[in-house]
Amino acid sequence: MTTIIHPSPLPDVEIPEVTITQHVLRHADELADRIAIRDAAGTSSYTYAELGDAIHRLAGGLAARGVAPGKVVGLMAPNMPEYAVVFHGVAVAGGAVTTVNPTYGAEEVRHQLVDAGASMLFTVGMFVDTALEAIEGTDVTEVVVIGEAAPGTTAMADVFGDPIEQVPVDLATHTVVLPYSSGTTGLPKGVMLTHRNLVANIEQCAHAIKYTDDEVALAALPFFHIYGMQVLMNGLLANGVTTVSMPRFDMVEALQAVQELKITRFFAVPPIILGLAKAPIVDDYDTSSVRQIFSGAAPLGAELAAEAAARLGCEVVQGFGMTELSPVSHCTVEGDYRPGTSGVTISNTESRIVDPDTGEDRGVGERGELWVRGPQVMTGYLNNPEATADTIDADGWLHTGDVAIIDEHGHMTIVDRLKELIKVKGFQVAPAELEALIITHPKVADVAVIGVPDDEAGESPKAFVAAAPDQTITLDEIQALVSEHLVSYKQIRELEVIDAIPKSAAGKILRKELRGG
Repeated sequence: MTTIIHPSPLPDVEIPEVTITQHVLRHADELADRIAIRDAAGTSSYTYAELGDAIHRLAGGLAARGVAPGKVVGLMAPNMPEYAVVFHGVAVAGGAVTTVNPTYGAEEVRHQLVDAGASMLFTVGMFVDTALEAIEGTDVTEVVVIGEAAPGTTAMADVFGDPIEQVPVDLATHTVVLPYSSGTTGLPKGVMLTHRNLVANIEQCAHAIKYTDDEVALAALPFFHIYGMQVLMNGLLANGVTTVSMPRFDMVEALQAVQELKITRFFAVPPIILGLAKAPIVDDYDTSSVRQIFSGAAPLGAELAAEAAARLGCEVVQGFGMTELSPVSHCTVEGDYRPGTSGVTISNTESRIVDPDTGEDRGVGERGELWVRGPQVMTGYLNNPEATADTIDADGWLHTGDVAIIDEHGHMTIVDRLKELIKVKGFQVAPAELEALIITHPKVADVAVIGVPDDEAGESPKAFVAAAPDQTITLDEIQALVSEHLVSYKQIRELEVIDAIPKSAAGKILRKELRGG
């Protein structure tokens, strides 16, 4: 069988031998007085000099508290300038950060803290109750609040110590961050990303996203998610871009920030692009400073991109990535947007399109599963060698679970997915997690969950349920169960009661049949 590799059309980049924090602060001396990161509301702000100082002082305090290589610190907070201080303070002390969705319930947080082996948790006042409940039965011995301490917690201000320099770590093997992803299937797993993974991926985007010296970017996409963490927080700071954080996306506040702070880069997901294209209020604001709107996390339709671009008078482009890819593997080069595509394979990266049935490579214009190889590929899933081996083969190719085409221009388009994941507003929802919960309902005999198209969210979860004998089950009853245990975007939106769940001889749910395919 012939291997057909689609190389990057972009020049290779040199990947510096530095930690992620050294890379993020690489321009800190020359840009000492420039605002590095601030919030849109204007309540918190750090220049590059102040950011570097705060990171190294927090690292000193964390090291004195026992944070060192092998230790994991949880970070459960909305986007705020202090997110970068905590993230990099842990990194400088030699620890690993596990970033937690702050809207999770206590059970979901606990699962992640236990799995990651966290011994400390940073949060904000709003989530203290969840945090204190979540740490029961975990190894977490201290909850640190960014802001005023609550009973049973420590104020972040009291953790700062004498500044320290980077604790030595192996750049290629030391896990610096553990975001959680469902991969192509199953329950969320800790994705082990190293300093080299993160530094490499920032540099690999250099020929696609070309920042100039006067850029201001809106960072409303969550920093706990790999897109917000790497393309926004770390990528922007490393390129000297003033980063404006928002705790959650609000269209009016975002438009105000664009107008008042002269935002040049607007990072988004498809539901936000939909609002920019359609919402009447957009016309009330001056958006002329925006040079590019960049979409990711879920596929963006060509018509919607064109409509938003025409309305705002700037390029609306997209890229493709996965948590397991730190996250970018494909990106649209400025000025080279082709409607509907996710751009080209980025620097230092190779792509293959492989027929999932035969294992044979496909050529230009043919569809198959997208495989990716490069320095951004994770080292593996934490404590899960089996899932790692299912995802990364012996030759280092990461099997994405997405069906794609690479055209004659080298542009990649996602056309379908092999993986079971449901993408709700860019967030991963694992059917297995919902099925394991719903089957506990006394009126349910069997269940299967799939994603169905949703204009606003991209996809939403639909449950197929076989009711227990002599029982009737309603959507309200299923929703009540799910809302008690899981975050809101995992909520079931549709329910169909059927006689039996279709399964293969091996007992696997035949989701294709449920989709009508």
